[in-house]
Amino acid sequence: MAMLDPDRLLPNNPATRRIARRLYEGVADLPIISPHGHTDPRWFAENEPFPDPARLFVTPDHYVFRMLCSQGVDLAALGVPRADGGPVETDGRTIWRLFASHYHLFRGTPTRMWLDHAFETLFDLDSRLSTATADFYYDRIAERLASDEYRPRALFERFGLEALSTTEGALDDLKWHRQIAESGWSGRVITTYRPDTVIDPEADGFADNIARFGELTGCDTTSWDGYLEAHRVRRAFFKEHGATASDHGHPTARTEDLPQAEAAALFARALKGDLSAEDADAFRGHMLTEMARMSLDDGLVMQIHAGSYRNHSPATLARFGRDKGFDIPVRTEFVRALKPLLDAVGMRPDLTIILFTLDETVYSRELAPLAGVYPALRLGPPWWFFDSAEGMMRFRRIVTETAGIYNTVGFNDDTRAFCSIPARHDVARRVDCAWLAELVGDGRLDMEEAEEMAHDLTHGLARKAYRL
Repeated sequence: MAMLDPDRLLPNNPATRRIARRLYEGVADLPIISPHGHTDPRWFAENEPFPDPARLFVTPDHYVFRMLCSQGVDLAALGVPRADGGPVETDGRTIWRLFASHYHLFRGTPTRMWLDHAFETLFDLDSRLSTATADFYYDRIAERLASDEYRPRALFERFGLEALSTTEGALDDLKWHRQIAESGWSGRVITTYRPDTVIDPEADGFADNIARFGELTGCDTTSWDGYLEAHRVRRAFFKEHGATASDHGHPTARTEDLPQAEAAALFARALKGDLSAEDADAFRGHMLTEMARMSLDDGLVMQIHAGSYRNHSPATLARFGRDKGFDIPVRTEFVRALKPLLDAVGMRPDLTIILFTLDETVYSRELAPLAGVYPALRLGPPWWFFDSAEGMMRFRRIVTETAGIYNTVGFNDDTRAFCSIPARHDVARRVDCAWLAELVGDGRLDMEEAEEMAHDLTHGLARKAYRL
C-alpha cells in the first residue's frame, strides 16, 4: 500500500483539484534547479557510496535531529559529531532504531512528507517507518546504497537536477569543486560565495580569518583598500568554479553606505577587536552595500538571509558547534534597514538582490512592496521554518497582490539532506499548482496563463534570477 496520496496537497474541491492536477502534470517532471543549498560537494567529487541509512537521513539533517532533541534525545546518540571530538554513537543501526522509535513525532510536518517521499520513491518502501519496521527499512536502504545506482552522481541524475549550488566560505579552497570539474562528469555542481567569516567582526577568530584572507589572495588585508581587493579576488576565484551568486547571513537586514574613511576606521578597529556590538552591526551593514557594488562589477547575484538568532543554545553550541537546529526566527525590519543600500544601488536593473526572511509578518507589509517597485530586488521563497505547504501558500497569497510572481525567484530547497531535494521541489510544485488552480477557478486567470506561470514558478524564475 503506497504511503503517498497521488493528490496530496492539491485542493479538496473536485473541480479545482482537476485544474491543479492538470497543472501539476505539466510541471512534475521538469528538471530541478537547486540554486542555493548546503549539500557537500565532496559527495560528488569522490562519488563514494553513502555509508549507511543513518548517515544519509538522520545525522546530517537538522530538521530531523532538532525534533528528536525537543523530546529529550541527546544529539550524541544520533551520531552528531561533538565539537571536542568526544565520543558519540557510531553504529548506524542503533541510530536508525532510535530515529524509527520517534518517527511519530513528525506527523503532520513537512519533514514527514519529505522523508516518506524519499522512502517510497527511492527505496520502494510502502509501509510506515516504526520500531517494528526499523530493521526492514535499514536493511533495504543499506542494500540499495551499496549499489552503483545509489552513488551521489547517479542520484543527482536520477533526481533530474539541472544545476545544484553548494555554499562555501570565503576561505574555502574549493578543492572538491575543482575535482568535480576535472573528473569529466557532466553534472553541474557549482559553488556560492559566503563571506560571513571575513565580514562579521563578531565571528570567531575574525582577525585570524582576515590574515588568512590576505594569504589566499596576495592582498594586504590589514588595509581597507587591500581588504576590499581581497574580496574581488576571491569572488573572481569562486566565479571560476561556477559561482553565480554570493550569500550573506546577517542577524539583521541593516545596511549602511558610510563614507570610505569611516568604513576604513571601523575595519581598523575590527582587526584590533575594538568594536562595540553597534559598531560591528554598522560594519556588517556597510559591507552589504560594498558587496552589492561588487555584484554590479562581476555579475554575482546577491542573497541576503536575515532574521535568524543563530545558535540560540550556548550549551549546544559549545558541545556540538554551529548549525545544530538552534537557529530561531526573530522579528526583522526591512524598509528602513535596506534604505542605504537601495539609495545606492536599488534602481539598478542590472543588479539582483534576493531577500529571504524568517519573519512572515513583513511579507505583505514590507518585502512585497519593496520588491514590487525596486528593480534590483527579488523575493526569495519561504525559508526554513516556512518551507512548508502552509508557508508557501501564505507567501503566494499575500505577496503576489503587490509584487506579482515575476519579482520572486521560484523555489530553492536550502538543504543539507540530499534525498530531500526532489521531495521539497515536489511539494513546492504541488502547492503552486494548487494556488494557481484557485485563481483559474475564480476567474482571475485563464488556463493558458496558469500553465505558463506554473512552468515559470517551477523552473524559469530560478533559472533567470540566478543566471543559470
